[in-house]
Amino acid sequence: MIRLLQALWDYAVMYVSMAVFAATCLVLSAAALPLYALLPRPAGVRIGRLGISRASRLYCWWLTLVGAYRLDLDALDALRDEPAIILAPNHPSIIDAILILARHPNVACVMKSDLMNNVFLGVSARLAGYICNRPPRRFVRDSVAELRNGGVLLLFPEGTRTIHAPVNPFTSSVGLIAKRAGVPVQALILETDSPCLSKGWSPVRRTSLPVGFRVRLGRRFEAPDDARTLDRALEAYFREELADSPQNRWLAARHLQRQAG
Repeated sequence: MIRLLQALWDYAVMYVSMAVFAATCLVLSAAALPLYALLPRPAGVRIGRLGISRASRLYCWWLTLVGAYRLDLDALDALRDEPAIILAPNHPSIIDAILILARHPNVACVMKSDLMNNVFLGVSARLAGYICNRPPRRFVRDSVAELRNGGVLLLFPEGTRTIHAPVNPFTSSVGLIAKRAGVPVQALILETDSPCLSKGWSPVRRTSLPVGFRVRLGRRFEAPDDARTLDRALEAYFREELADSPQNRWLAARHLQRQAG
């Protein structure tokens, strides 16, 4: 009986938390729509990024309050006053960007094109000056321009959520942008003990709560002379740092399920 009640509670917490997230995104979009139309771009970007950061921080507070997540994000606070830099995290979960944005009020996030056109996220993302990853040439150009203007760029080197332990093969975008903008790359190491919100996660499958999630600062790579060398070094570094990470257990289990299927 106790296990049944715990399972029902876990389901309730997760579904309510997803509803809270959807409602928060809709409120942000409703507020962003007139601002996007009326404000000059620099003012809109500042307000949009601050609004997303505050909303993300509030959502993290909610996740902790209801016992959905056990978060260790304090390491990110050291990055608030950084000059132009690329933040390059691994990507185990769809919530990764939210957790990072919650601790930094002025980040340009690189987003997939379908998310930029999403009713929940698109308007507020455009107000905040987030960068679409398509088409590739414009994505690189806009990213370099953001960094040359002193911005902080959030870019996931895997390009999508992790499906192979410890990380997917990296794309070539980080090295190229870092070289052209002449900025360093800060590795962010994300670790979680649960497959919740990972690639292929089923919302009807129970997730034991709380989900443990930790972010720590990794190595800082200086602006490269050769983009491919940086991309290879960055991927090798993540593979070494995440060799014993908690997500490797469920990533390996998921891989075996795919092979058996």
